[in-house]
Amino acid sequence: MQRGAYWKWYALFAYCRMKRLTGILFATFMATASAQDQYAAARAIMADEVAAMARDTSAETGRPAFGVRVMNALRKVERHRFVAAGDEANAYRNTPRAIGNGQTISQPYIVALMSDLLDLRGTEKVLEVGTGSGYQAAVLAELAAEVYTIEIVEPLGRLAAQRLTAAGYRNVITRIGDGYQGWRDAMPFDAIMVTAAAREIPPALIEQLRPGGKLVIPVGAQDAHQELIVITKSTDGKTQTRRVLPVRFVPLTGGPAGVP
Repeated sequence: MQRGAYWKWYALFAYCRMKRLTGILFATFMATASAQDQYAAARAIMADEVAAMARDTSAETGRPAFGVRVMNALRKVERHRFVAAGDEANAYRNTPRAIGNGQTISQPYIVALMSDLLDLRGTEKVLEVGTGSGYQAAVLAELAAEVYTIEIVEPLGRLAAQRLTAAGYRNVITRIGDGYQGWRDAMPFDAIMVTAAAREIPPALIEQLRPGGKLVIPVGAQDAHQELIVITKSTDGKTQTRRVLPVRFVPLTGGPAGVP
C-alpha cells in the first residue's frame, strides 16, 4: 500500500473511532439529562400539588399560597437524594415516606407549610430539631443563611449529614443529640422548627429563640390529637401561640429525663 493511501485509511479509521466515542458520550449525556429532566418534571408536578393543597387548606392556615422562595426551594431541592434507598421512584409523591428507624420524611406539603410559617428572608440562623433524612434541612438551607440541625437517632443523623454534604449544602451544621434541649452553644436562633410531635413545648427552645423569632412545632401525643403550632416571641420575652391545623407526626424523643 502506498504511504498516502495508508494515512488516508488511518485517518478514516480514526474519524470513525472518534465518531463512535462521541456517540457513546452523547448517549450517556442524554441518558443522564433525561433522568435529570424526569426528576425536574416530577418536582414541578409535586410543587403544583402542594400549591393546590395550600389553596384547599387556606381557611385553616390563613395562607392561600406559599411564598415564592418556598415554592422555588421545593422545585429545586432533590428529594430523591433524601429518601430511603430503593424508594427514589416515589420521592416526589406528595406523601410522607418511611426512612428507617421508625422515622419518616414529611409530606412535601407539610415541609412547605412549616417552612412558609417561619417567614424566612434569607439572613436568618435557623435551628431544626429532628434532622431525619435531611430533606427539610435542605429546604431550609435554600431559605436561610445558616441551618443548625440536630438528630437524636445516630444512624439517621450521620446519613443525613452525608447526604447534605453530597448535595452541596455548606450552610447546614449537623449534630447528633437531644433536640429537646436545643443547641445552647449556637443560640439565639431567629427561627426554630421541630419536625416531631412534642407532648409540651420544650422550654429550652423558647429560651433559645431570639425576640421577634418564630417556633413552628407539632404538639400532641402520638396516638392522640396533634396540632401544628406557631409560637412568636416578642421583644419582652412573652409568647403568642397560634394553632394552624391538625397534623400527624412521629413523637419527639428526649426531654428532661431523656424519654419520649
